[in-house]
Amino acid sequence: MEAIRDWVEASPYTRLLGTKLESIETTESETTARILLPFREQNSNPGNALHGGCAATLAAVGGQCVARAAMGADAGPWHTASVQVNYLAAAIGEAVVADARLLRRGKDMCFVETEIRTEEGKSIAHATAMVRARHGADALEPQRAEGDAGDTDPGPMGPHVSKMPYMSEREMEIEHMSDSQSRIVLPYTPANADLEHGVHEGAVLALLDSTGAMASWAETGPGPYKASTPSLQAQVLCPAPKQDLVAYGQVVQRDDAIFWADATVVGALDGRLVARGTVIYRIVT
Repeated sequence: MEAIRDWVEASPYTRLLGTKLESIETTESETTARILLPFREQNSNPGNALHGGCAATLAAVGGQCVARAAMGADAGPWHTASVQVNYLAAAIGEAVVADARLLRRGKDMCFVETEIRTEEGKSIAHATAMVRARHGADALEPQRAEGDAGDTDPGPMGPHVSKMPYMSEREMEIEHMSDSQSRIVLPYTPANADLEHGVHEGAVLALLDSTGAMASWAETGPGPYKASTPSLQAQVLCPAPKQDLVAYGQVVQRDDAIFWADATVVGALDGRLVARGTVIYRIVT
């Protein structure tokens, strides 16, 4: 259990977020974990709203904590093969708690449900995840991704969004944000690193979330709008490498205020696919 605590609290990325493993319990009938994320301004969007990437991080961390406890240390290495996060409400300037519980354990996978609430009990997000255990096997060589046309136009919003607290802390750079497309670079720095691998899964999911959101904004352009991510669906294909990551976003469907944006994350040096997903984003005039 101390190894799980070290991974949660000593991984550079989650340590900077401030995550604390409050409890982890395993019995014959259930395995649960509770993770606290205190409020920190650097984890927020303007107005002290918790960045969606932080909630996605808690879903991945909660899922892995439960899987590691249920399957034992020899089952690793692990990665979150699939996760769905539904964002129910905003946490404004307040700490949140993630309660994760095992739904089912298989030979090489665990299904985990995570509820994220404020300390007062308001529901912030609900997530389900499938965590893959490799039992010592190396990950398969990932496929190469196509990327985009290489245009570099951050548009009027890109430079300003990159300065928002959470994205600035991660040193995310919006290279392109135009014509319903986006491209964001996430550097491999201590602020984004995992204790065991390269870039932390939580940072990867936050990158996916941000890339899908920016592709949606690239279709509307700036304005006096209200916006949020109702849902994120993602697959992490392998642990992220020790290199910068690049994410490509593209709006594939729009229905009034609702946008569906596909996003892929690849290694900046080798172009290998690390993660992919769909961000459902909402922009209301």
